[in-house]
Formats: sequence, C-alpha cells, structure tokens
Amino acid sequence: MDQVFQALIDRSRAPFDLDKIKTIFGYKRRPRYRKRKKSAIEWESVLEKPTYDLTVFKLRCGKLTLKIYTKGERVLRIEVIAHNTNELSCGRSLEKFPQIVRQLKVVLERFMNALAWVDACFIADETLERLPMPSQVGKTMVGGIDFNKSRIRRVVDAVLALSASPAGFTASDLAQKVGGMSGQTVSDYGPRRAAYDLKKLRGKQMVRKIGARRYLPNRDGFRAMAALVLLRDKVIQPLLASTARPTARCQTEITSSVDKHYHALRAGMLDLFEELGLVA
Repeated sequence: MDQVFQALIDRSRAPFDLDKIKTIFGYKRRPRYRKRKKSAIEWESVLEKPTYDLTVFKLRCGKLTLKIYTKGERVLRIEVIAHNTNELSCGRSLEKFPQIVRQLKVVLERFMNALAWVDACFIADETLERLPMPSQVGKTMVGGIDFNKSRIRRVVDAVLALSASPAGFTASDLAQKVGGMSGQTVSDYGPRRAAYDLKKLRGKQMVRKIGARRYLPNRDGFRAMAALVLLRDKVIQPLLASTARPTARCQTEITSSVDKHYHALRAGMLDLFEELGLVA
C-alpha cells in the first residue's frame, strides 16, 4: 500500500503543480496553540505523517480540502472536506444537507478521476497526427496545437494543474496560473489569450465548457495532455540529453529502478543512432 501511495504522489505531483509540499514526521498530535493566518489559503498541498504508519496527502482549494491517506497496509481513503459550504453555492441550512452531500460527491469523483487519468495517461497515434491541424468550434475555425511551442506547453501544464478545481476554472484562472508558473505578466498572457487557447483545446475535444465561462478537461483529453507532458519531460528530453553526451554519467552509481531503465534506454538509443547513421 505504501508503494502504491508513494507512486501516486510521485506521478501526480508535477501535473497538479504541487510545489508547496511540507512533510512532517513523528508528530502524534497537532500543536495546541497555532497562530491564525491573516489571509485564507487559496491553493496549497500538504504531505504530512502525524502518526506511525499514516501518510496524509492534502490538496486545498479555497475552502475545500481533498484528502488522501493510508492506514496500515490495507486501507486507502479519499475524502473531501467543506470548511465553509458557501464555497458550494447551495445554501447553508439543514434542509440543504442532501444537496451539499451530492455536490461534495461530484467534487470527490472528479478528483479521483483526475488522479486515475494521471496514473494511466495515454495518447493515440491519430491524436498526434490531428493536433497540428486546424479545427472548428461552433462556427469558428481555430488553429491547431503545436506542442513544440512553449506557450502551448505552459497552457497544458496549467490546465492539468487546475483540473482538480471543484467548480472548474475560468480563462482568468488559467491566465493567472500560467503567469504564476512562468513569471509572465497579464500583459504578456491575459484572459483573452487564455480564452483563445482554451478554444483550441476545445476544438481537439480536450477541454469542455461547463456553464457560461467555466471549463474542465475531458477524460481522453486529460490523458492525452498528461501523456504529452510525460513523454516530453520524462522520456524525450532525458534521452536526448544523455545521447548527446555519450560518455556522461558512465561512472554514476545507479540506485533507483527509474535510473536503471534510463540507462538501458540510453544504451539502446546509442546503438539505434549508430545503425541509422544519426550523429548524437
């Protein structure tokens, strides 16, 4: 169970942009007195281990918290917590409780789907062929998607990071996320450009519109975007970097299983390049 859970965290950390991770070991209980924060936490993820054989993974979005934790070797629990039901926009009275539970169930299922799609991402051959081709959204023709462009890659990274948002995300949310991940200002990449990029993703059936101005990725689109990011960042770039320096890392001690696979692939790529006459 621990291996499964740690693998889940490792695979989801980059796509969900979990750059704020805190690990606490050996705490049996929380401190009794804590200072109140002046501003509410908008988006935060925490990885903590308060007791023996218990690992907790939290993803906080506004006043909602998505939580995964293990107990022993047989229990993996996933739950959603509403710190303030105003976040759900369905009222706070007792008679609204069934509706609150239904909405929380939708949020939890969406989060579990996103985790499953990251864990088993996939892209078909025809998808790669169709990406650069123009598409049509309604009566509007939009351009294709060139994954070699840094702007598109940043947009895809931001869409994956926002995919677990309980109520979807807007073009402004996407622009803000892209700016936070790349350091760009609103003048460099604003809501208008984000809306156009979302329209291109909608043309490829990777993102769908929910409501008037909110978006969510589709299952196949999410898996394709996650696969594109994984192939570029974890397969193509490391292999090209290693084959460009044939003598590099020969003396490096290989400890993890991933490094062993990279070493075997690197050796095979060098032999393939030599057979094809491609100079590394």
